[in-house]
Amino acid sequence: MNKITKVLLVSSITNIFLSIIKIIFGFIGKCSSLIADGIHSLSDLSTDVIAIIGNKMSLKPADKEHPFGHGKTEYITSMIIGLIIIILSLGIINSVFHKEITIPNILIIVVSIFTITSKFILASYISKKGKLYNNNILIASGKESKSDVYSSIFVLISILLMQFSNQINIFKYADIVGTIIIALFILHTGYRVLMDNISILLEEQVNDKDYIKKVRKIILSFDDIIAIKQLHILRYGPYYKLIATITMKDNILLSDAHNVIDELEGKLKENNEIKYVFIHMEPKN
Repeated sequence: MNKITKVLLVSSITNIFLSIIKIIFGFIGKCSSLIADGIHSLSDLSTDVIAIIGNKMSLKPADKEHPFGHGKTEYITSMIIGLIIIILSLGIINSVFHKEITIPNILIIVVSIFTITSKFILASYISKKGKLYNNNILIASGKESKSDVYSSIFVLISILLMQFSNQINIFKYADIVGTIIIALFILHTGYRVLMDNISILLEEQVNDKDYIKKVRKIILSFDDIIAIKQLHILRYGPYYKLIATITMKDNILLSDAHNVIDELEGKLKENNEIKYVFIHMEPKN
């Protein structure tokens, strides 16, 4: 089991537990918004399952039909996650117009605080690991988990307001308003996840200036390389693809130039993030 799958497994187990807690206590406390929030947590589980499958596929080695591997599967998987989040949000908006108004039990407040705290810890953990491993699946899953935290906070606020509905009648609609706001947060998250991965799927360039500077330094460390005319580092699933045009000395033999480029490719690939290297050599003008 690889490190990405381990993180997703922790997420799955936690989401199952939180979903069961929310749904059970939602029924006990007669709180439809908490039940809906539990169903929302189950959506996290479904995206985790898709994420696990996508991660395994993205790490498959290159084959005859896919000479550059299956790295882009990661982005397609993340796009599916984004679509699921969007569909979920639209479903929540639709359901809010078909529910009865009921005042939830005070016990639900304690349960809500517990689930909010647990989910926040989980979301932070997934996002941290996503950035550490530079993995879009974990980053997308972390965003989805954070949207669940926001939804749980609005559930808690609506529960608190509804406790005062006898004094202020309009507060009885707090659950409906809160649910719509939750759905809009979820919709925004889904949109961001979808659009971010569409951009990367179209081979988005890495814009980390420090990282690019480091790569340029490696290339120019070879005496026979005079300049870098063009350098592109593109995201390719869990890996990077480097495309460069370099200028070499006029008097270098073709065989020596070939050896220099081979050595350069090997040095660049020592950085585990760069897996595919394409270098075009031009003589000095």
